[in-house]
Amino acid sequence: MALPQNQCEPTEVQIYPPRPLIAVPPIPAALLGHQVGIFPAYITVQTETLTVREKLGSYNGGELEVQHVNGLPILKVEWKVMSISGRKMVYDMRCNHLFSIVRRHLHFRTRYVVEDPQGRELMNVRSSFGLFCSKATATFNSLDGSAEVLEMKGCWRDYSACIVDTISGNVVARISRTISSRDLLFGQQTYALEVMPRVDMALIVAICICFDERNNENRAG
Repeated sequence: MALPQNQCEPTEVQIYPPRPLIAVPPIPAALLGHQVGIFPAYITVQTETLTVREKLGSYNGGELEVQHVNGLPILKVEWKVMSISGRKMVYDMRCNHLFSIVRRHLHFRTRYVVEDPQGRELMNVRSSFGLFCSKATATFNSLDGSAEVLEMKGCWRDYSACIVDTISGNVVARISRTISSRDLLFGQQTYALEVMPRVDMALIVAICICFDERNNENRAG
């Protein structure tokens, strides 16, 4: 008996040349979001909340503690009580000197300068006061070299302020004073800082210190 013949025709196998690998182009920096700041280690990824609290117990100087809301310390600030310039030294938690804040008097306005450890100017903060409100303008160059102008408006009666990027119009940080029974008993001052994404926490702390200094001067007359 004859075997049935295979009715299926042979299938042709087509071989295609390998597809070339296409490199994914980098995302433009403008789409990633502009970073406002100088110190890369302190630029936020998300909104962060900090506390700035005066530390007690020093007779010949002062100290501030800067902590994350979870209690993790991130910066410390030290100064000499009898310093004419009111120079405040800001350190990271490895005791590296990041910058100093120096007060300079010019006519009827007070100016604060943030200097690097070599004395070079990093940021300039000019302030003015009204009857109930204060205003300050901070100018500096960010990491990418772009000029930044941050404007701070606040009420010195309740120690609150809002910091706005004048170029984009976005709020970059908010400052408010928190008062506890311990603060009232020992005369401590505590601030809460809300820092928005892609903003330098260290610089916002510096602006907060300038805000506090100027408020204290205004209250003292």
